[in-house]
Amino acid sequence: MNKKEILEIRKLFVKDNCRINRICGCYVDGHKEKKLEMREAFLSLPDEEMFKYIDIFKKTLSGTIGRNLLNLEFPLEEEMPGGHQQALLALRDSELKDDVMLDAFYDKVITTYLYPENYLILLIHGSYDIPSRSKDNQEMFDASDYVYQFLLCSICPVNLSKPGLCYDADSNTIVDKIQDWMVQMPDLGFLFPAFNDRNTDLHSALYYSKNAEYLHPEITEELLGCAMPLPAKDQKLTFNTVVEETFGEQCGFEIARTLHENLNTLLNEKKEDPEPLSLDKADVKRLLADCGAGPEQLTHFEEEFDSQAGEQASLIASNLASTRKFEVRTPDITVNVSPERTDLVETRIIDGREYLVIPLTDEVEVNGIRIRSAQARESDDLL
Repeated sequence: MNKKEILEIRKLFVKDNCRINRICGCYVDGHKEKKLEMREAFLSLPDEEMFKYIDIFKKTLSGTIGRNLLNLEFPLEEEMPGGHQQALLALRDSELKDDVMLDAFYDKVITTYLYPENYLILLIHGSYDIPSRSKDNQEMFDASDYVYQFLLCSICPVNLSKPGLCYDADSNTIVDKIQDWMVQMPDLGFLFPAFNDRNTDLHSALYYSKNAEYLHPEITEELLGCAMPLPAKDQKLTFNTVVEETFGEQCGFEIARTLHENLNTLLNEKKEDPEPLSLDKADVKRLLADCGAGPEQLTHFEEEFDSQAGEQASLIASNLASTRKFEVRTPDITVNVSPERTDLVETRIIDGREYLVIPLTDEVEVNGIRIRSAQARESDDLL
């Protein structure tokens, strides 16, 4: 799913013209015991309660594609009888009205999810008459050809609120606040089936993790039956390793800077695209060639990429380079430079030693103190 398709589904989560039919939930304590189960028609909920659930569902479809929003594909064997995709499909088709299926799903989450404290499993069923679009890309709500039926699962930590004093309006006094178990925003969740090309894609799901550094692979692999793609941090580390191993001893400052600039150029060219920019093996090889990698180095790259990432792997460009900063780091010093002005940084050999050189301008601050460069001070002395 791309940004536009995710936004289109998020827009279904509103009170007016709501497309959520049913909501179910299971509250699990730290001992993995079910403490509460609920099943409701969503529109029968009180307004204030409904709005809070809607916030949770929207959060489950938020974030950055390729970091904490991941498009997952089901392996063929999972689409066979007894596979994870088939179980999810049966649950969707039941419209969450089959208690046996619901209990089996909750049990699978409880067995799989590695979380030591209390949490709430939320599951909704929705249906969306997909409006057709005219030639000028305008939606025609009276011309729907397909209905998208979906499940959205959100798994939310439940934490005990902090004690304290609060104002009680009824008694007009300050009173001791009672601690309550509060449902938090989701830790993770998924949408099934995916909404690709503005239609149902039974072969895919959209997965959400609040923490992009830890994606809970036990959920994707054991609950959904999908292979976990490389997390964003691992993609960056893999890419860096491939670059370092490809250039070897010749991996200098200019190569790193050129690579950063070229990646940022690609990202800026594609920033309006709804799809995240993905780089396969050939794309990365082309990037390194543009940075000066020779034939022997590119041959070594082939082996290194296969070893580190896998021959068929693809990397999200926004995970590999930052459009916000250009960073130079040593064990003792970190220098951050605007990515548009990497030309201000260079290396220079002085007395046989390599130095990082950054020219000072008339506007320099050290710990918030505005200072004058030596050249500016000399000019003042001559006046």
